[in-house]
Amino acid sequence: MSRSLRLAKILRVLFAERIDEFLPKPKRGPLRAISWCIPKVRMKRSRGERLRDALQTLGPVFVKFGQMLSTRRDLLPPDIASALAELQDRVKPFPGHIAKEIVERDLDATVEELFSEFADEPMASASVAQVHPARLKTGEDVVVKVIRPGIDKVIEQDLKLMMTIARFVETNFVDAKRLKLVQVVSDYRMTILDELDLQREAANTATIRRNFEDSETCYVPEIYWDYTRRNVKVEERIYGVPISRVDIFKEKHVNMKVLAERGVEIFFTQVFDHSFFHADMHPGNVFVDIEDPEKPVYKAIDFGIVGTLDAVSQAYLAQNLIAFFDRDYRAVAELHVESGWVPKDTNVGEFESAIRTVCEPIFQKPLGEISFGVVLIRLFEVARRFQMEVQPQLILLQKTLLNIEGLGRELYPDLDLWQTGKPFLERWVSERLGPKGLLEYAKRNGSRWVVQFPALTNTLLTAPERIDRIESTQQAQTHALEQLANESRKARYGRRAGVILGSIGLSVAALSYWETPDVLIAHWPWLVGLLSLILIVRR
Repeated sequence: MSRSLRLAKILRVLFAERIDEFLPKPKRGPLRAISWCIPKVRMKRSRGERLRDALQTLGPVFVKFGQMLSTRRDLLPPDIASALAELQDRVKPFPGHIAKEIVERDLDATVEELFSEFADEPMASASVAQVHPARLKTGEDVVVKVIRPGIDKVIEQDLKLMMTIARFVETNFVDAKRLKLVQVVSDYRMTILDELDLQREAANTATIRRNFEDSETCYVPEIYWDYTRRNVKVEERIYGVPISRVDIFKEKHVNMKVLAERGVEIFFTQVFDHSFFHADMHPGNVFVDIEDPEKPVYKAIDFGIVGTLDAVSQAYLAQNLIAFFDRDYRAVAELHVESGWVPKDTNVGEFESAIRTVCEPIFQKPLGEISFGVVLIRLFEVARRFQMEVQPQLILLQKTLLNIEGLGRELYPDLDLWQTGKPFLERWVSERLGPKGLLEYAKRNGSRWVVQFPALTNTLLTAPERIDRIESTQQAQTHALEQLANESRKARYGRRAGVILGSIGLSVAALSYWETPDVLIAHWPWLVGLLSLILIVRR
């Protein structure tokens, strides 16, 4: 389909669902006149449902975009965000023989040479890829993930159209910049293009597997690198109960409190201990091993989207959360300024007052009823009013936290996320920012410091010589500037003298003309005057 036809279809679907009602008032007269001409129709479905259905109609790229939008509760009203969260990334699978062709092309071998079994029917199909169960020649049960053929071109075309629409809306509608559609589309572009590279996803999986290698709470499948390329990924097949099957957990008498709290602990461990977290932990990507109902084990898959936090962001985030739940709003404001999340010239007193005004009502509820995710959203909303720059890693963190909190409370409604998380954060702050943390930091960086020590020693020893050279250079520059200033003064005095002498010469010439009767003698003052005039002009 050509780009113009695709754009026409997008606009037709959006207007059919009356998505134009979502937009603020147009800036310009013609657009405003057109908006008045469009009849107002009372729709039976809510605006969130209409937007969800429109994105579902437009196809997989828009479905994933809606899923990402559902996590941006800092930009969207709750009713729209909740409706978009229901979007399911399920599309019609492509034929098994095409999947086999892609596998054979990327792995440069036939399916029969690679696997003892390979199912033609996929076990799951999504917008970017689909998954087939298989078995290696060595006997291991695996899943083979294959990128959908031609999806890269579809994604590129739809991304360009999304950006065109986003720019048009921001340019032509009042207050549209608040929605930050161009920025949201740019973020989405990076996310979905990363998902097209299965080697990247495999590397993410291997990293998180290594981080939880000795864990009793979380298991991550093994990657088979010999069978993994950009368009094909082969990993260990895991077996477990989908996290959404609460009915099975209750039937098997699983300890729901432990199950919910372990999910929270896994999240905090990834964010603060590993600095690398699974940022797409929706129910379809999480399973549970309930062999021991009192000690359920999480099994996670699909690591296409991950988030990272550097040490500075970790420290500020941990201290922010502790200060917030201690209601120390002054500390929250100061930490935002110190971290650079808001401008350095921010009025801390005003910022503190704004945080208190928005967030204090939250604490009228018992801590167990407070949504950790909503706390972060409110905090970011206030900070954004003070020109807080969007922090991509914090947006991913917020999204993951909302998913974890939603899962946890679905499993165990009385889950107190703060009671589970605060001891973890306090321990982390004590260990990382206290004497023990400093010692660990020195141990981790000791080898690098040893390598850098000779260069540092040389720098210190040669510092006096470099300082002497700098001083000599400065003295030479000062002397040159003084000479230049003297020459400039002399030139200025010369100009003044020339003007004065020229003026005197002209005056003498004028007087002499009247006082000298002899013709020959009478003309010499005019020669003096002419020369004086030339002198004045030259000066």
